[in-house]
Amino acid sequence: MSRLLLTQTRRYASVLLTALALCAQGPVWAEEASLVLAGEDDWPPYSAAEKPGADTQRPPVGFSVDLIRAALATQGVQVQIITVPFSRCMLYAKTGQVAGCFNATITDDNRNDYVWHQPAMFEEELSIFGRADDTSPEMRLSDLRGKRVAYTNGYTYPSEFMHDARIQKFSAVSDAALMRMLLNKRVDYILLNRTPAWLRIDNTPEFRGQLRRTGLISMDGFWVAFSKQHPQGERLAQQFSQGLTQMRKDGSYQRLVDEFRRRVRYR
Repeated sequence: MSRLLLTQTRRYASVLLTALALCAQGPVWAEEASLVLAGEDDWPPYSAAEKPGADTQRPPVGFSVDLIRAALATQGVQVQIITVPFSRCMLYAKTGQVAGCFNATITDDNRNDYVWHQPAMFEEELSIFGRADDTSPEMRLSDLRGKRVAYTNGYTYPSEFMHDARIQKFSAVSDAALMRMLLNKRVDYILLNRTPAWLRIDNTPEFRGQLRRTGLISMDGFWVAFSKQHPQGERLAQQFSQGLTQMRKDGSYQRLVDEFRRRVRYR
């Protein structure tokens, strides 16, 4: 055999061995790479892009992100978390492109579309906000009938609100856009979750002192909507449930909540 032919043979053998090694490791890598969750990009302090316009492959920041990582870590599980708009987040989970999406509420409309863990990650009030000069007493859902009410497109809201034809509904692309609609008197009231709303109001000069909480729609639990179509979705939901339960029992969940509330000046 010539020296050139021998060299080429050794090179081909080396390439073949490398390819076989990669194939052997492929399923492990594929399984690890498939453990991807999606978090919404515009709902601080629970989940938001670290910087506006940031790369979607960068994880969001917020309480939900910290809690999810901590709960899964108790089960020896690590996941990649990407940042996307919420409506796309839910679509990715529904179609199995990611293993789950957060932060979602369970409604009659989505109850059967996802795998839901127990217990919920946390509870958050869905509030009615009006302009600062609104003198309405504490309002409820029925008080919105006949009113112009705006909500954020793509978010999950109680079916009782979404299906009530007596409420004139309008949608906006973000919570900030909702607030501007209200201040411009295009609508009478808007629906916002209490903690994210106050954080945005307090941190935005154009909103500070201009809005008032006027009532309550519901106190809602928030979940990771795990995918029924993803091969790891159901298993990951079970592991997350076990992790959350363990954290609630050993006190680490409450410590995380207390630290979070101090950080955001919870009210």
